[in-house]
Amino acid sequence: MDGPGDADFMRRALELAAVAQARGEVPVGAVLVRDRIIVAEGANRPIEARDPTAHAEVEALRAGGAALGSYRLTDTTLYVTLEPCVMCASAIVHARVRRLVFGAWDPRAGGAGSLLNVLTLPGLNHRVDVFGGVLMEECSAMLSRFFAERR
Repeated sequence: MDGPGDADFMRRALELAAVAQARGEVPVGAVLVRDRIIVAEGANRPIEARDPTAHAEVEALRAGGAALGSYRLTDTTLYVTLEPCVMCASAIVHARVRRLVFGAWDPRAGGAGSLLNVLTLPGLNHRVDVFGGVLMEECSAMLSRFFAERR
């Protein structure tokens, strides 16, 4: 395989998560890729934006739509440091993302298999290939440290 792989793109998502953390946000980062090229990025910013939908995934999808000129982000892969919530998983389906790769599982709010699997709900007209656990230790450790410091 030539060019960057899943771990490389997840490392970039971890860098974006660190940016979110530096702003006082929950450290989650997302990278949207097409043909092994980053087309958009996002980091959590609901506090800064005063917007409950400003999750890293939604930020990356919005930027991807602008960059690619369409809300349909076909043939893309979204890399996220944390399993998407139900809202974000639904947005991923509606954006027609082909693959979702995430790091840490989210047993409390995960919408890609932990709490609920939005990506496989019957009746949806699009299916997303999902791969969880990429750089899971690094992604989980960043989140654990963040929440430990808050307690």
